[in-house]
Amino acid sequence: MSLHQTFEQAIQIKASATAVEKCLTDLELMHRWLNPALKCEPIGEWTTNIGGRSRFLISIPLIKPTLKSVVIEREPGLIVWQFEGFFQGCDRWECQPNAQGTKLYNRFEFKISNPIVKWGFNTFAANLTKNDMKAQLRRLKRVAEAVYLTEQG
Repeated sequence: MSLHQTFEQAIQIKASATAVEKCLTDLELMHRWLNPALKCEPIGEWTTNIGGRSRFLISIPLIKPTLKSVVIEREPGLIVWQFEGFFQGCDRWECQPNAQGTKLYNRFEFKISNPIVKWGFNTFAANLTKNDMKAQLRRLKRVAEAVYLTEQG
């Protein structure tokens, strides 16, 4: 198996790219679609501009793994967080407007250096993570479409 693993998902959303992006940049909206076992906390002031720092806490009994993240790439419709913790990698979110609204792409690329953690992840958590990413996109779609309808009045 290669050192890097990549999970990619996409979803069509009936909302503007601005409404979809708002779900990625507004911390309150983000907590509506993140996995309930995952919490994002800003380190300092919350921002999704380059250099913005946060930590993601995973509610797993006893160990509560934490990933520290920093925004390393940012432009309209694009945010890339780089993670450090029990694995290292990037989480890329890209909004691409189209005739039906916005296609949202999520690419999660990472490596796990510790062989025991890597084995445990690949054995027990890889499929759960892929399924959670799909569920997360469905939740984000619902939130973005509701935001868009509210903005339309």
